[in-house]
Amino acid sequence: MLSEKPPAGTTAASAERGPSTRRITIGGVARVVGLGLWLVFTLFPLYWIAVTSFKAPGSINRFPLEYWPGEPSLENYRGLFSHSNFGVFLGNSALVALVAGATATLIALFSAYVLARFEFRSKGAVMIAFLLTQMIPAFIALGPLYTMMSDLGMVDNKFGLILVYIAISIPFSTVMLRGFFENVPDALEEAAMIDGCSRLGALFRVLAPVMAPGIVAAFIFNFVNSWNELFLSVVLMHSEENRTIPAALNAFISTFNIDWGSMSAAAVLTILPTMVLFAMASRWIVQGLTAGAVKE
Repeated sequence: MLSEKPPAGTTAASAERGPSTRRITIGGVARVVGLGLWLVFTLFPLYWIAVTSFKAPGSINRFPLEYWPGEPSLENYRGLFSHSNFGVFLGNSALVALVAGATATLIALFSAYVLARFEFRSKGAVMIAFLLTQMIPAFIALGPLYTMMSDLGMVDNKFGLILVYIAISIPFSTVMLRGFFENVPDALEEAAMIDGCSRLGALFRVLAPVMAPGIVAAFIFNFVNSWNELFLSVVLMHSEENRTIPAALNAFISTFNIDWGSMSAAAVLTILPTMVLFAMASRWIVQGLTAGAVKE
């Protein structure tokens, strides 16, 4: 009876094991264990914040520590809205982050299009300037920025904070979208213009749908950066009715005490919108980052 000959380069033992059997090595086990430890180290702070938010106020600092609340309580969440204007802070952060993220993405779309499709003398200098702005810490420009905003009457003004976030977000978004534009063939735009579209019409009717993953990725990064930014919001926003969430979280820390329960509940409510946003748009984010990374 004839039997099938195993492929060249395989031994009888490997043929008996079958193609689906993998060899377990010390390096593979160490890699899996290392990744598991890193995952635990990364996720444990989030877990601890969530657990602390559901503990009763009197049991948070109790020893021995409880790694799971014996009697889960929503008192921290109720107190967050009854004893503070946390709903106002949420609305302020949502307004600032949405407007700043959308406006910065739109402006970056135009600037990235110009840098990708046109040649002009100072093009290289503009790109270098955009990249250099990402290396400068924000606090270095705080003095001139505060003086300028004060002269314009925009200190403690949500519109002024939005303008600052837009200016900060444009350089990174432009560099990101420029790489995506360079990956889109010029023939698409030229065909649309031959069919009667203007350059602006070709941008929004033809290129924008193709670039949707990159645009979504840029908007999400701008939104998250504006949502989480603390330093400028603390300095530029003084009154409680204009305060954003990061500044409100900072207010739970006093000179002699830290309200861990309220801070943990506020942190959970702050993290949830960004987690949901990334979960819903994860496919778009991956496509946007990878599509602009390699030019065909």
